[in-house]
Amino acid sequence: MNARVLITGFEPFGNDSTNPSADVALALDETTVAGRTIAGMVLPVEFEESARRLKNAIRELDPELVICLGLAASRSAISLERVAVNLDDARIPDNAGQRPVDTPVVTSGPTAYLTTLPVKAMAAGLAKQGFPVELSSSAGNYVCNHVFYALMHALRRHEGRRGGFVHVPTVSERITSANLSEALKLVVRIALETPIDISIPAGRID
Repeated sequence: MNARVLITGFEPFGNDSTNPSADVALALDETTVAGRTIAGMVLPVEFEESARRLKNAIRELDPELVICLGLAASRSAISLERVAVNLDDARIPDNAGQRPVDTPVVTSGPTAYLTTLPVKAMAAGLAKQGFPVELSSSAGNYVCNHVFYALMHALRRHEGRRGGFVHVPTVSERITSANLSEALKLVVRIALETPIDISIPAGRID
């Protein structure tokens, strides 16, 4: 597939039997937005393996845009993440039984990366269409943040490639899987058509 957009979700973890981020990624697989084909894939909730598979997919697909999704069950809105920090500090083991504490995602990497997605434009676009949305400055310290940081670290040397992370809430009567899929299509469209709205070179924070 000649995919120009990569969207990833996660398998279920903890006490959950499903993960809406995976459902959205698979629902959007092989669909087209703004003339670009989307590849959707599901990552394991495992610190090292998730990052490895993501980087392999980026090498194989060479996408211009990468959006990683994760579940934030405690949140009631779509959360557009702004900052990935170089820290793993897991409150529970991942699905492989690993529980890193106070460990860098990338040894000697920068303290943090900022997203290269136009998150303010995305928030405005989603809100205009009636989707609950918020900007977030913390993707946590679990596998979601690990993948977000690994993504931005991998993209740092590829000018023109953009990426970031979006947390989705648990599906409900207010936010269904179909609604989330439509919201992410809009996110992709805005990302492809709008310049970045955070002006830190390469999104890096030392």
